[in-house]
Order: sequence, then C-alpha cells, then structure tokens
Amino acid sequence: MKKKQQQHPGGGADPWPHGAPVGGAPPCLGSCKRRIPLLPFLRFSLRDYGFCMATLLVFCLGSLFYQLSGGPPRFLLDLRQYLGNSTYLDDHGPPPSKVLPFPSQVVYNRVGKCGSRTVVLLLRILSEKHGFKLVTSDIHNKTRLTKNEQMELIKNISTVEQPYLFTRHVHFLNFSRFGGDQPVYINIIRDPVSRFLSNYFFRRFGDWRGEQNHMIRTPSMRQEERYLDINECILENYPECSNPRLFYIIPYFCGQHPRCREPGEWALERAKLNVNENFLLVGILEELEDVLLLLERFLPHYFKGVLSIYKDPEHRKLGNMTVTVKKTVPSPEAVQILYQRMRYEYEFYHYVKEQFHLLKRKLGLKSRASRPPLRPQFFIPTPLETEEPIDDEEQDDDEKWLEDIYKR
Repeated sequence: MKKKQQQHPGGGADPWPHGAPVGGAPPCLGSCKRRIPLLPFLRFSLRDYGFCMATLLVFCLGSLFYQLSGGPPRFLLDLRQYLGNSTYLDDHGPPPSKVLPFPSQVVYNRVGKCGSRTVVLLLRILSEKHGFKLVTSDIHNKTRLTKNEQMELIKNISTVEQPYLFTRHVHFLNFSRFGGDQPVYINIIRDPVSRFLSNYFFRRFGDWRGEQNHMIRTPSMRQEERYLDINECILENYPECSNPRLFYIIPYFCGQHPRCREPGEWALERAKLNVNENFLLVGILEELEDVLLLLERFLPHYFKGVLSIYKDPEHRKLGNMTVTVKKTVPSPEAVQILYQRMRYEYEFYHYVKEQFHLLKRKLGLKSRASRPPLRPQFFIPTPLETEEPIDDEEQDDDEKWLEDIYKR
C-alpha cells in the first residue's frame, strides 16, 4: 500500500519527502519548486562569486588601460599574431621604416679633372661594402641644364632608394626650387691652372689607360688642333685658352643661373654662398688624403674605411693609369696670362682652401706652415700646406714646375 504523501504546511507536496538534507536546511517555500529545475547552473559558492567579481574588475581595468594607451598591450598583439587571430597591419599599423643614415641623400657633382675618377672608383668599392646605392651617369659633357632637364633629373634622383650617393659632372642643382628634398653636396677642386692644363692635354692625348681613348672622347678634333702648342693657344687667345672657357670651377658651385657662366663677382659670391649653405665638404685635391679622412668622419655610412682602400697598393696601381700623358710646360709669360684670366677662379679656390684648412684645425688635423708658392700680387696668400705630400692619380708635377718657373 502506498504511503500517503506528506503535505507541506504551505500546501502542496513536501519537497523533501525523505527528510531534510544534511545540515538541517529548512524547506523552501512553494516558489522553489519552479526555480530550481529551471536554473540549476546558478548554484555556486561565495568563493566563486568573488572570483567572478575579480575577473570583471580586471576586465574593466584592462579596458581602461587600452583606451588610455591607445591600443592593446604589445605582448597581446604579438600573441594574437602568432595565433593567427589578427593581421599584423591591423594591430601594429604599417611596418617601421628602414632606419636610414643621416644624411641619406648625397650628391657629388664632381668637377672635371679634379680627382673624380679616383673617388668614383673608391665609391664603387664602398657601395658594395656598406650597402648604399651608388648612382652614376654616362653623361659627361652636359653640365648646364634647361629648366625641364633640371626637373627631370631631380625627379629621377629623388626616386632612388635611400641611402644613395649620386654623382655626375653637373653644375649645382637647387632641389628645393622644384619641391624636392635638398641633398647634402660634396666636391673636390684643385689649383685652377693645374686643372686647366690637365684637361687641355687629356682631351688631346688621354691617359695611360689606353692610347686611343682620347680619340674616342674628341673624335672631331682636327690634327692641327690636337697638336696645337699650349703657348700658342694661350698667347694667341684661342677660345679654349680664354674666357669664358677658363671660367670652369665656379659654375659647379654657383648653379644653373645664366649669370653663373659669366666671369665676375656675382657668380663668385653666389658660389661661396652655396658652399657655405649646401656643401658638407669641399676638399682640395692637393690634400686628397685629408679630404678622404674628413669624408670618413662626416659620412661614415658611405666612406668608412676609404683611406685604407685608397692606400692599398692594388688601388694605387689602378689610379696610376689615369694620369694624363704628354704634358708640356707653358712659358712663364703664358702662365702669367692664365693667372690673370683666371683671377676669379683663384679667388674662389683660395677661399675654399682657407675653409678647408679651418675645418681641419677644428678637428685637430695638423697642417704645417711653409713658404707659399710664388704667385701674382692679386692672389690671396696660402700659408697652410698638408703635413705630407699626397701621391694620387691626378696629381702630377704641375705645382712643382709652376714654382720652378717663378724661381727662374
């Protein structure tokens, strides 16, 4: 016989037909009959409740930190990237740009017959060693450019991957005039008469690299012009030995303005201004080792180790092949005329030389005082000479015989 079900005082069946649970929990009200079967998973202890509250607090603090710092913690981003749950660009933004040396844009608008072939040979070695882009040009006889040609060249240079070093025989270019970033310029010059004589005979007879290379450079030169005596050229005032052809070095620093090609104070002063404002270094070929030392100090990302490469016997052997051949000595009268025609060139040369020596003294490079070479009266004295003579591919006996002329 079935036992009669016990009745709860509030009515209905007793929720604990077999007695109260251990612990003596009182029987609940009638509403428990509906709640317990529907939400059995809400049964948790006070410790569980505290853990949930702590988790919620951590989440809120983390959210606040996210908003204040502008993004999630780095380690979370790296973890998400590793797990593949987000893209790197979404979390980190664009990848950081390549760390570039400063300056990362260098232009060597090399002056003709001023050691540029030696420097370019060194740059080819250094570009492979240090990983910068060396950009050269096959155009050797176009230094003056139209406005459109300037814009096109600047555009092409500006698109080169940085760091780069661009080199070409070209007069100074103002990049900022055409909306480009102005690069750092470097250059080397030499005694103007020595440069002129070296160029005069090089155009006719080339150098030791090959007996016929001068024929390739000047194929249209007539034989009587090729063998024209240097004294006759100067004394008879041939175009090649007079202005404006002798006004050669200053336009490389003055720029592309038409007045830069006119011998005078305007071009001279503008060239000096550009040297001060746009050129990191203008060296003197007669002191080439000091020039290379300063370049290594100022531009280590490009010229580190250049002096040791330059002094290497194998490199010296290659450099000797670029010495101009068949030079002859002009008469004292012809040389004096050259000095007078090139007075602005010499004023600029001595200005650059003084600035170069000043820079050497500031950096602790010693120069010894010596008796200056004999010069016409209008020249600026040159009391500083290098500590040791430099034997390079372009330097020859030009300076020596110029002094000997005035000793006679």
